[in-house]
Amino acid sequence: MSLNQKVKDLIQQLGEAIHESVSESEHIAGVVRDIREQGFDVLLMLEATIGLNEVEEENVDAAEEEAMTGPFTSNDVNFLKSLRIAVEDAAN
Repeated sequence: MSLNQKVKDLIQQLGEAIHESVSESEHIAGVVRDIREQGFDVLLMLEATIGLNEVEEENVDAAEEEAMTGPFTSNDVNFLKSLRIAVEDAAN
């Protein structure tokens, strides 16, 4: 799937928003301060994986989709596959 520049810019903005949220979190800052008070330095590295699935224009209601894939939606199955988790009896 080829991403247009607008989507790439939005993904970049999402990454920046996540970074800003973590950086400005008073709760995280408080815990880091507590760890430092115990005599340790803290290096916090987070990795975010952003997955995109193009929305299909099909009108499949939740009951029909569950009948096709079991308790998982097609997005659930795709996500699990991205984590290398096999789902038995999945239509995908």
